[in-house]
Amino acid sequence: MKSLVLAEKPSVARELARVLGCTQTHKSYIEGSHYIVTWALGHLIELKMPEHYDTKYKTWNLEDLPIIPQKMGLKVIKQTNHQFRAIEGLAKRKDVNECIIATDAGREGELVARWILDKLHWKRPIKRLWISSQTDKAIKDGFKQLKPGKQFDNLYHSAVCRAEADWLIGLNVTRALTTKYKDPLSAGRVQTPTLSMVLEREQQIQKFVPKEYWTIRAEIGPLTADWEHNGEKRLFDQTAAEGIVSKINGKKALLERIDRKKKSESQPLPYDLTELQRDANKRFGFSAKKTLNVLQRLYEQYKLVTYPRTDSRYLTTDMMSTMKDRLQGMASGYKEEVRPLLANNGKVLARRVFNNEKVTDHHAIIPTEQRLNLSDLDSDEKKIYDLIARQFLALFLPAYEYETIHASFKVEGENFSAKETNVINLGFKKVLGKEDSSDEVSSGLQKLSQGREYTVKEGIMNQKWTEPPHRYSEADVLSQMEKYGLGTPATRAEIIEKLVESEVVERKNGRFHPTKKGTQLIELVNDELKSPKLTAKWEQELEGISKGKADPKVFLQKIRRQTEQLVSEIKKSDKSYRAHNLTGSKCPECGSFLKERNTKDGKILVCSNLDCSYRRRKDPKLSNRRCPQCHKKMEFHEGKAGHYFQCRRCNIVEKAEERKKAVNKREERKLVQKYTQKDDFGTSLGDLLKQALKEDKD
Repeated sequence: MKSLVLAEKPSVARELARVLGCTQTHKSYIEGSHYIVTWALGHLIELKMPEHYDTKYKTWNLEDLPIIPQKMGLKVIKQTNHQFRAIEGLAKRKDVNECIIATDAGREGELVARWILDKLHWKRPIKRLWISSQTDKAIKDGFKQLKPGKQFDNLYHSAVCRAEADWLIGLNVTRALTTKYKDPLSAGRVQTPTLSMVLEREQQIQKFVPKEYWTIRAEIGPLTADWEHNGEKRLFDQTAAEGIVSKINGKKALLERIDRKKKSESQPLPYDLTELQRDANKRFGFSAKKTLNVLQRLYEQYKLVTYPRTDSRYLTTDMMSTMKDRLQGMASGYKEEVRPLLANNGKVLARRVFNNEKVTDHHAIIPTEQRLNLSDLDSDEKKIYDLIARQFLALFLPAYEYETIHASFKVEGENFSAKETNVINLGFKKVLGKEDSSDEVSSGLQKLSQGREYTVKEGIMNQKWTEPPHRYSEADVLSQMEKYGLGTPATRAEIIEKLVESEVVERKNGRFHPTKKGTQLIELVNDELKSPKLTAKWEQELEGISKGKADPKVFLQKIRRQTEQLVSEIKKSDKSYRAHNLTGSKCPECGSFLKERNTKDGKILVCSNLDCSYRRRKDPKLSNRRCPQCHKKMEFHEGKAGHYFQCRRCNIVEKAEERKKAVNKREERKLVQKYTQKDDFGTSLGDLLKQALKEDKD
């Protein structure tokens, strides 16, 4: 008998098949003597859409809302139906006696597999492969320690609740807003509070009124000190600041106190996904989605790092014995850093990292024992790997030790202070590869003695203005989402991208700016959906369901009631909305005004009438075809009569099929091969084309 192994992607399935010794490759699966490895293509099954319950829902009508099916149904995704049918055929084989779920070891991975098995009406045993890296060793060990499928039933229930809640809330609220205000307006239990946070920051910036203030810096003996009073270094009274400067110049400063404190900073913990995305955004300007995509390649393709979608920064105690192997794996790229650590037998000095209670479904992201070959990685992959590697190496080095020296001076009744930081042991900071901007290093305090007086050489007054808070960067948004429990490490990048794609926020110089559409949307949407507290509460309940501490039925009943309430509020609302991107041009098909939208391919014009599908590019696409008169590139257009080219300068119009198609390189090679054997023609392309045309006429 054989086991049917269900992976999430073809690339992962190929690796599993190779390790399991499966060599018979077929279109939709790979077979061996004990295993048949097949794959999904992401999700193969999805929740039914409203029109599958009733065809009237194909047309969006406010009166039909809310749409709340008594029981949510599943359907096969049309585009990947062929792969589902292939799995269905394998599932019916008489020599298959069990299914091993080998999809991503997380909530969404569980959903991918379980929905497929649900649709197959699978009744035979289910086992679960639960691994945190894709190395050969991890795969072999994982198959030796397969877990019973029932152990992950609660995780599956949690995933179903998440999917149904997003369907019920997101679909109904989005349809309600869109149909009431006649513009595509998207809302959801995670994206809306995230947008709300961006808007709140924008409001703080717009309401901000700058204030003028002054700081005073004085040269006292061999060093520079700052005026302060009760910890405040700013003066909002110019006259007072001028008075202090004139009062202290040339006077004696008494060194009242020198405080010396030895401090230490513990090694940073390894990354979870959100922390890595934050750091990559700060260091390299990477979006959260880009970081996740690069990380996924390092995990799946190169097998150099452990499972990416984790929310834990700790390791399990049984991983202690693997540390030396991981160091040896990365040694080729980090010889200088790794050599002394191996000499110490790969001993981890940051022992707090090993904490079973703080490891959730997966441990922190760290390097695997796979041998590193940096030349295989592109620039982005090297950057992300380097962040992970250096954070990991820090665990093997001692804490950062330093001494702070704080001097307090008294000059004519005014207080001045100076600070200095002296490094005792650089410790883990040797490998982090970044400067610590929090260390204010000065010089001169070592030479000073308490109780002595020093002359104030010069007092300088600097004029400054208070500044508004910065708009959120991607790292800031991720921090806020994590703080309020919005989404999961696996979904936050997608939520951010959805906000950008729906044109409610836009990226400018690495910061998020709300658009006019986003500003209006947040005014229209329900107050409950704006609050991160409500969504965070839902996420906590989903987490409770995954751990068997909450009832999924109770959760979904609450979501249904919530959906009815949200839709009712939108229907009763008397708020108004005006599409921010309406133009003065009218649709040639229905006469409604056209709206301008930004896409990856440039600006397009779309009809504002939701029942009309008219759209066209705002700026016509330039083709490679040249005008026969002025030889400039012609614009490419699509009209009712078909495709055509037009020269804006000469107004010459040509139908797309009017000119003979140019011969491409492939056709040229075919012509050369066909006619070079003939004795009566030369081998120039011109001769060959003449012969080809002659034969066409014959």
